[in-house]
Amino acid sequence: MTSQDLPTPARGTFVERAAKKAGALPPQHISDLTLQERKDAVTALGVPGFRADQLSRQWFGRLNDDPGTWTDLTGEARMTIAEALLPPLLDPVRTLSCDGGTTVKQVWRLHDGSLVESVLMRYPNRVTMCVSSQAGCGMNCPFCATGQAGLTRNLSTAEIVEQVLAGSRMLARGEVAGGPGRISNVVLMGMGEPLANYNRVVKALRLLTAEAPEGLGMSARGITVSTVGLVPRIGQLAGEGLPFTLAVSLHAPDDELRNELVPVNNRWPVAEVLDAAWEYARITKRRVSIEYALIKDINDQRDRADMLGRLLKGKLVHVNLIPLNPTPGSKWTASRPESEDEFVRTLERHGVAVTVRDTRGREIDGACGQLAASTA
Repeated sequence: MTSQDLPTPARGTFVERAAKKAGALPPQHISDLTLQERKDAVTALGVPGFRADQLSRQWFGRLNDDPGTWTDLTGEARMTIAEALLPPLLDPVRTLSCDGGTTVKQVWRLHDGSLVESVLMRYPNRVTMCVSSQAGCGMNCPFCATGQAGLTRNLSTAEIVEQVLAGSRMLARGEVAGGPGRISNVVLMGMGEPLANYNRVVKALRLLTAEAPEGLGMSARGITVSTVGLVPRIGQLAGEGLPFTLAVSLHAPDDELRNELVPVNNRWPVAEVLDAAWEYARITKRRVSIEYALIKDINDQRDRADMLGRLLKGKLVHVNLIPLNPTPGSKWTASRPESEDEFVRTLERHGVAVTVRDTRGREIDGACGQLAASTA
């Protein structure tokens, strides 16, 4: 982890949980590189630069990860490129599915032994891929399994991109229930705080949205970046010129409670986080998503719903209410149905758009807050 990947130090008592063992990043991979960088890399290997275009069309356009079948490249070029620029990144160690095979969670072992997870969710009108940006997480939110595990290290750009490519290959090969398909949405809501790994995350998103052969050609509007509220990075993301959806993990409308539920609030309180979110919406013209896990008798009271509604009223915003998903050892549980219903009605009285999120993947510990990269 480098200093440029960390949020800027500021006031307050929050201290990001330090990495348990700062494993080295993996060797360079073509999914770390722009098309021009790939041309430079293959040229440095003594291979003509135009081969970079060919390998990119295979890797990103055709989703073909078997260099032995790249017959548009010479055998020597294939071997040279594969040895130098295609190191193994994600080793599948566990795959679980539910919802009739339309939700698939994969646990990956990285080159240094770190574990991360990604979740593919197929709906009737879209396919969403939830990917990780860090091995573990340093934000220390007490109701989240990932946060309680602590941070191991940031992922490389390629380790992020390859999670999406792995899901894309599964769909293309018809290995997900429902037949062949394409990923339409990517959400950085897996393990880690994406904006604490800012540079690599943004480069990964630029590669995902770049047209073939450079990238996958996804729509930036189909990508959501989640954050607990790293205010300087929200402002930086707004200036990237790409209309990603910003999702703010708020979970409480008041500083007293949010200081406990989301410790980074001690550094950037609710008002500052929301001000940054509204500025993001103004610049990008994209509606902000507010993520709010409903916890029984903790943050689900009607007065807190009213407080939240007053904060959000009239803004370009949508609230995702998340029934708290169970995690091992947690002292908290999901709200009662009647409390959830009253919370929704209170927000609606303020004119705030609100949805209770589908708890896809709960049975396989693949839902929000459950990702702990277990191999058991």
